[in-house]
Amino acid sequence: MHNTATMLIELGAIILALGLLGRLAGRVGFSPIPLYLLAGLAFGNGGILALQASEEFIAVGAEIGVILLLLMLGLEYSASELVTNLRTQYPSGAVDFVLNAVPGAVAALILGWGPVAAVALAGVTWISSSGVIAKVLGDLRRLGNRETPVVLGVLVIEDLAMAVYLPILITVLAGAGLAGGSVTLLIALGTVGAVLYLALRHGRLISRAVSSDNPEMLLLVVLGLTLLVAGLTQELQVSAAVGAFLVGIALSGEVAEGASNLLTPLRDLFAAVFFVFFGLSTDPSDIPPVLVPALLLAFVTALTKIATGWYAARRAGIKGAGRWRAGGTLVARGEFSIVIAGLAVGVEPRIGPLATAYVLILVVVGPLTARWTEPLARRLTGRRKTPVGPERAAPEPAKV
Repeated sequence: MHNTATMLIELGAIILALGLLGRLAGRVGFSPIPLYLLAGLAFGNGGILALQASEEFIAVGAEIGVILLLLMLGLEYSASELVTNLRTQYPSGAVDFVLNAVPGAVAALILGWGPVAAVALAGVTWISSSGVIAKVLGDLRRLGNRETPVVLGVLVIEDLAMAVYLPILITVLAGAGLAGGSVTLLIALGTVGAVLYLALRHGRLISRAVSSDNPEMLLLVVLGLTLLVAGLTQELQVSAAVGAFLVGIALSGEVAEGASNLLTPLRDLFAAVFFVFFGLSTDPSDIPPVLVPALLLAFVTALTKIATGWYAARRAGIKGAGRWRAGGTLVARGEFSIVIAGLAVGVEPRIGPLATAYVLILVVVGPLTARWTEPLARRLTGRRKTPVGPERAAPEPAKV
C-alpha cells in the first residue's frame, strides 16, 4: 500500500508539473518539449530529487507515447500517399544518409573508438526524432503545410531504414556470422513488406472492420490494434514505431478522423511522459565530460539536417520559405538515437554519455530551429515574408 501511495503521489506531481509547464510554454509561444526534458533531468538519477516508485510505470508510458505519436502521424496520410512519398523521396533519403550518418562515423573514428562504434554513432546522428518532430508539427500547426509531406517522407524513409540498419548493427555488435545476420535482416524486411502490402491492398477492409459508431469501442479497438501490431513488429526485429505508423496509414476515411479526435488527448499525455522519461534516464553528471564533442557534432549535424530538408523540399517544388521550414523541422534527434546508443554501450561505454548529451542538445534545439530557421534565412537573404496561401496546402487530402 505504501508503494502504491508513493507511486500515485509521484505520478500526480509529474502530471501536474507537466500541465503547468505546458501552460507556461503556451503563453510564451514556445514548444513544451525542452521543458519536459529539463523536468526529467531534475527528477532523474543525479538530479534534484530522484523518483522511486513510478519509474517503471513512466518507462511503459514513454513507450506508449512514441507509439501514439507515430500512429497519429500515420492517420494523417493514406497508404497510396505513403507509397507516392517513398517513390518521390528516395533520393532525399540517400542524401539524408550521406550528410548525417557520415559525421557520426567520422567522429567515432577521430575519437579512436573503432569501426563498430563508428557504425553505431553513424546511426545516432543519422536518424531524426519522429516523435519530437510529430509533436513540433502539431504545436506549430504545420500539418497542412505543403512542405510537411516532404518532412514526413524523409522520416518514413528513415524509420523504414531502421528495419535494415538495426539488424545489421546488432549483428556487428554481437560479432555474429553472415548467415545469422542475413536471417535477422530477411525477417525484418519481410515484416515491413507484409504490413505495407496489407495496408495498401486491404486498408479499406481493415478500416471497415475497425469502424464503430460507438466512440468507446472505436478507441479500444484502434488502441488495442496499434499496441498489438507495435509489439509484434518489435518482436520481429522491426521498430514498434514503424508498426504503429503502418497501422495509422492502414486506417482511412471516417475511421481515421474519428480515431484521431479520440486519441489526441492520450497522445499529448503519453508524449509528455516520453520526454520526461528521456530526461529521467540521463544522469546530469555524465554530460559535462562529453559536452564539447557533443556540441561540435550537434552543430555540424544540425546544419546537415537543414541542408537535407532544404534539398528534399526543393526536389518537391516547394518555394524558398517552405524549404527552410522543412530543414529546420528535421533537426531534432531522439528516441531512435537513444536506442542505438544503448545497444552500443557494451562495445564502447563512452558512446552512451556522448549520445545522450548530443540528443539532449538537439532535442532542445530542434523545436527552436523548426520555428526560427525560415525567419532567420529570410532576414539573412533580405527577402520579405511569402504570403501564407501559396506555402500551404489547400484543404488536407481526403482519406481514401
